Amino acid sequence: MDNTLYCLAGPTAVGKTELSLRWAELYRAEILYCDAVSMYRGMDIGAAKPTAEEQARVPHHGLDLSPASEPFTVADYMAYAADTIRAIHARGNRVLISGGSGFYLKSFFAPVVDNVSVPPEIRQTVRDLETAEGLSGMVHALRACSPQGMGNVDLLNPRRVSRALERCLASGLSVAQLEARFATMPTPFDAYPRRLCVLMRNRDELRARAAVRARKMLADGLIEEVRQLRAEGLEQNVSAASAIGYREVLAWLDHPDADMDSLAAEIALNTNKLIKKQISWFRNQLTADWLYEMAEGECGQPEELFPQP
Repeated sequence: MDNTLYCLAGPTAVGKTELSLRWAELYRAEILYCDAVSMYRGMDIGAAKPTAEEQARVPHHGLDLSPASEPFTVADYMAYAADTIRAIHARGNRVLISGGSGFYLKSFFAPVVDNVSVPPEIRQTVRDLETAEGLSGMVHALRACSPQGMGNVDLLNPRRVSRALERCLASGLSVAQLEARFATMPTPFDAYPRRLCVLMRNRDELRARAAVRARKMLADGLIEEVRQLRAEGLEQNVSAASAIGYREVLAWLDHPDADMDSLAAEIALNTNKLIKKQISWFRNQLTADWLYEMAEGECGQPEELFPQP
């Protein structure tokens, strides 16, 4: 049995969906989505989830795992993915992990979450400190916990500082000690061979595809989808509500004075900003086994993605 984890990544609008389907059909694989938006129920159009027809072609996993109102963390996803991979291999099928969420994708190759449990009382202590003394007070407390240095903590980011301080207080370790321990942590996927192929396209073509994608989402009913999700509590989940497509429509619903062309242009602009960040992430955070350049106007050849499994 082939227990390799085949990972197909790439920026938004590059064409992962169709190529993933064709590879999975060719090599008897099941698709495990690695997308931080598609895991939420009801976030269909804005997430560009595979259609019912596409999902019928091969088994899909990682979709509709949680209500959009409730956060589904990377730790939740890792536990789900580990169980799903074991089940797919037990059926004698290959696993194709497909998606553009770099942080979630990285969890298959390196540690992304620590195992420090922060008690509620420590969280409250840090919140009280932030309220009373602001960022400077939290930085001072963090320096007291970590006289050897601040490591990779962004001291201008209150959220990063508060999280680091919580973990130092909960563990009794300094930032340097926590970072050293984190770097050696295993992942649930270390026993599997892993192969990563990153899809790319010409940037001008990606920009054009992002614009087409934005207009199609609005034509397909994105505004009604967001209106329904808002009624179901979408904004309780800051991560989901800030996803591209959703955050722009939420703002538009509050001030619906812009026309559809302006809304589509804003979604396309922010999509292209995301694409730039994704490309940088894949280049700097992950080491791809292959970079597959998609020819203009083409959807790629599945047999060229990895050496024949």
